[in-house]
Amino acid sequence: MVTPEKSVSVSPTTPDVASALPDASMRERPFSSVAAMVITVISAGYVLFHLYVLNVKPIDPWIFRSVHLSVGSAIAFIIYSGWRGAVRPNILDLAFAVAALWCTYYLYQNLSGLYFRVGALPNQNDVIFATVGIFLVLEFTRRTSGIILPILALIFIGYGLFGNMLPGVLEHRGYSYSRLISYLYGNEGVFGVILAASSTYLVLFIVFAAFLQVSGVGNYFVQLAFAMAGRARGGPAKVAVIASGLMGMINGTSAGNAVATGSLTIPLMKRVGYSPRFAAAVEATASTGGQFLPPIMGAGAFIMAEVTGIPYTQIVIAATIPALLYFFSVYLMVDKEALKQGLVGLPRSELPNLRELVTSIYLLAPILILIILLMSGYSIIRSGTLAMVAVVVTTWFSTRARMSPKVILNALSMGGRMSLQLVAVCACAGIIVGVISLTGLGGRFSYILFSIAQENQLAALLAAMFISIILGMGMPTTAAYAVAASVVAPGLVRTGMDPLLAHLFVFYFSVMSAITPPIALAAFATSGIAGSPPMRTSVEAFKIGLAAFIVPFAFVYSPALIMVGDPLVIAFSIVTAMAGIFLLASAVQGWLLVRAGIAVRIATFIAALLLISGDLLLDTAGLALVAIAYLYQFRLQRAAAAAPPPAV
Repeated sequence: MVTPEKSVSVSPTTPDVASALPDASMRERPFSSVAAMVITVISAGYVLFHLYVLNVKPIDPWIFRSVHLSVGSAIAFIIYSGWRGAVRPNILDLAFAVAALWCTYYLYQNLSGLYFRVGALPNQNDVIFATVGIFLVLEFTRRTSGIILPILALIFIGYGLFGNMLPGVLEHRGYSYSRLISYLYGNEGVFGVILAASSTYLVLFIVFAAFLQVSGVGNYFVQLAFAMAGRARGGPAKVAVIASGLMGMINGTSAGNAVATGSLTIPLMKRVGYSPRFAAAVEATASTGGQFLPPIMGAGAFIMAEVTGIPYTQIVIAATIPALLYFFSVYLMVDKEALKQGLVGLPRSELPNLRELVTSIYLLAPILILIILLMSGYSIIRSGTLAMVAVVVTTWFSTRARMSPKVILNALSMGGRMSLQLVAVCACAGIIVGVISLTGLGGRFSYILFSIAQENQLAALLAAMFISIILGMGMPTTAAYAVAASVVAPGLVRTGMDPLLAHLFVFYFSVMSAITPPIALAAFATSGIAGSPPMRTSVEAFKIGLAAFIVPFAFVYSPALIMVGDPLVIAFSIVTAMAGIFLLASAVQGWLLVRAGIAVRIATFIAALLLISGDLLLDTAGLALVAIAYLYQFRLQRAAAAAPPPAV
């Protein structure tokens, strides 16, 4: 936001995510009023360029993606310091920015020749162009997202250069530096399908999220959630589940959303009695779950549609029940923790007035318009653009939240700056995908998974799960899924699994890497707000989000959970899965009718797995097991009620 003060930060009005993340290099510089205004105008122009190209006058895709990357990185080199203490942009930052713009100029001047030469017969200038471009992508990513992803990209580049020296299944034919670097900075690498999704869908919906935030519509979500659930048992935690899930659906980063909403919800959770560790874990888990909550899924649905060719509506329908089961599980975890601790909600006097909020219910219109347009068959680009316009129009009915031209400019600028991290990680992930494609590494993983699946499908799924989580650790969810979709999903498809099932399976575990120890970005981010130990917070988040590690196996073995099959079978599967989720929460939290001992928790956990499976015989066994547990707990409850009160 631009304000008249002498020194102004150009960061969005959210806490500093970078300071909460491990190994993050991103440090936003303070700027004078005039400099901040210039950056605001440039960032807004960056967004308007995208909207113009996407909606009015398309240009060559390679040129469009190059401008998307080069201008974004040039802005980042100016506003993000690369080293601690570098308060003002220096000559190196300016050189990097100019070099980024030169890359687009070179591409524009040599476009027709590059289409034939890139990755095959590059000349010396092409190699220089690609080398500079790859270096800038790595530095852009380091400044905005930390060192982990650039290091991983360098490892893959090393594999591309020296993989011919490796033994066994990892060996490939070997590639010269000129061919490899040219290939990676082409349409099969950096400028491939992932940056294509970034330049179209991701930027669009990040800007949409910025409009919601600046207009006050995003805050309205939180206020409405507080009014509805704030007085309930452990109310602030339930508010966090609802509000963080909704905002995480729109926001493309788990950690960023967790910090933005957690700055409000975590202190309130601590106030009503939740431990700092549990409060931070709830926020991290809910924000992470928003990444697979339809209809936007943190833009994951759009990337999946781009990668697989599966219609967007089919992906959203398939993802709905698993996502609702996840949030049902997190809600129950929160409720049972409140039961154990004897927690209550906030007093009515400290909560927003629901009746007053209902009078402003029209502020939800942009979200409803977006969903209706997407499900009616409108293009993703047209739907997102109209929803953005709807935010502005909606605020005109409210004197408190009306968006003036200056506010619209700030929203555009905020959206441009918020998108920089995802632009960087998508470009860097393109390097990894390019190496996988050129060397055939994805096919080798496919062969390994296929070989395992011939012996045992469950073992293949477990292997795919671990690989997806490991590949996703330390990376934003978008990049995590993009890499796993190239390495793991093809192997599952080769085993005979439906492509939609395979990609949803991989997507879930790529997302859950954000709360999986030992590198759980979302949990580490919220632990900074709560003042809790990062590793213990990530373990707690893993427990709260445990359903997400079970549900993907359930929908693989029971496709009814992704809306495939007879309606009665789908309904039955949903009911039994919900019962299983309830028992899972009871087992993890140690509370069924009363506090549960280890034997009851084990029995309940086994019953939960049996019920989630979707198989009729296993469901019956699960019901029998839980009936025994309930009978035992009922007897304990009656005995406790009949016991005489303790002597005073």
